[in-house]
Amino acid sequence: MPVYHIVLFRLKPGVTPAQIATWKETCQGMVGKIPGLLSLQSGPPLPISLPRAQGFDMGLVAVLETAEHIATYAVHPAHLDHVGSLVLSYS
Repeated sequence: MPVYHIVLFRLKPGVTPAQIATWKETCQGMVGKIPGLLSLQSGPPLPISLPRAQGFDMGLVAVLETAEHIATYAVHPAHLDHVGSLVLSYS
């Protein structure tokens, strides 16, 4: 059964829309490189949900084959090289 890994994060100050677009493309590129990662989507909160976003700029949903694959995803070089590039903090 697939597992959904959901992360909310704040971007570093001064991040541009072009940087975000490149970051999202790189996220998509991790599918097929990281074992068990089936899909990965990211984006900003919808305008209607901004009051509940609590200051988070983006959200990410990674779909993995099993819970065990989260451990692989968390330490995979493709993920580690990418995670801190634009992200200030996450939850």
